Amino acid sequence: MPLPSPEKERYTYADYLTWPDDERWEIINGVAYNMTPAPSRQHQYVCLDLARQFGNFFLDKECEVYHAPFDVRFPIADEDDKDIEDVVQPDIVVVCDLTKLDDTGCRGAPDLIVEITSPSTAPKDNIKKLALYEKHGVKEYWIVHPTDQIVTVRLLGNDSRYGIPTNYEGKGDLEVVTFPGLIVDLNTVFKR
Repeated sequence: MPLPSPEKERYTYADYLTWPDDERWEIINGVAYNMTPAPSRQHQYVCLDLARQFGNFFLDKECEVYHAPFDVRFPIADEDDKDIEDVVQPDIVVVCDLTKLDDTGCRGAPDLIVEITSPSTAPKDNIKKLALYEKHGVKEYWIVHPTDQIVTVRLLGNDSRYGIPTNYEGKGDLEVVTFPGLIVDLNTVFKR
């Protein structure tokens, strides 16, 4: 299985599928990003608690919740999967249009994406992924800062742009705007 090489300028999902299963990669605008090593224990705790709270809310609803590793492919138009140049593994996704789901993950924009950031992923989460998710119409994008215990929420406006971000201190309840009635208990998310 060939790994991404510096000689190749752009990668696609076809390349991605040839890379080793024991490594995690993402492709944004055709550029490959290695996501190994595994995330920290604190990252995993925050991810698990958020996924649990989202999962409990959606148990009897039409939307589905997934956590990494879970491939989200962003086609530009109707191109074959093999030609897609944007493939990411967000920490948590909520997908309500179940026709976007297949055996390999999600093709198209989830309704909500959560990224749990770290110093090494902060530039990608706050710049590259922000632009990617806005471009493809992700309605709500959360960037969770486990060390600082802050949640930054971006909402897609009527102009298909993310407005000014709203920051929340990591305590108390936080209502998910896209899903009225879904209240996240930040006290349990940041318990550790």
